[in-house]
Amino acid sequence: MTDNALRNNRAPAGQGLALVRIIVGLWFAKALFAKLALVGGFLPLPFASDRWVETMPKIIAKQMAENPIAGYKAFVEGTVLTNPVLFANLTALGEAAAGTLLVLGLFNGVGALVALLLTLNYGTASWHLSAANQGFHWTLAAVMIGLWWGRAGMTWGLDGRLAESKPGWWGSRRPWS
Repeated sequence: MTDNALRNNRAPAGQGLALVRIIVGLWFAKALFAKLALVGGFLPLPFASDRWVETMPKIIAKQMAENPIAGYKAFVEGTVLTNPVLFANLTALGEAAAGTLLVLGLFNGVGALVALLLTLNYGTASWHLSAANQGFHWTLAAVMIGLWWGRAGMTWGLDGRLAESKPGWWGSRRPWS
């Protein structure tokens, strides 16, 4: 196969991966409006809303009630639930950051790894509740690994634009891109 044929075959794959990156990124980025405090109802601030600080521990307590992973349950009940403001901020900011980075295709590797960490934690908290929870979190974790592995920000993302305009730029290398 010639170089042009290889390039032409890779283009749709890169575009498909970029589309998945943007869609999943939007799903995480909804935290900008659902979990962060807002000024004027639309401008996100860099801390969790009072509603999220109040709601998050209730959700987690329900998830932990029958969680069979003893060590994880002990950590969550002894650390997360006793520090709801800290962990509400960490989850809201983590989701907002991961989503924003994925949507923009900027530091895609970082965005995908943060989203993977969140997904693994959420999956561990809720996997015992239903097969649907297991399937959703396993699938989302696989998608995050694929976005990282495939360097999804290089197509339709700022990672690709910066890599083209600044050859050798540190941000276009692993683990950043």
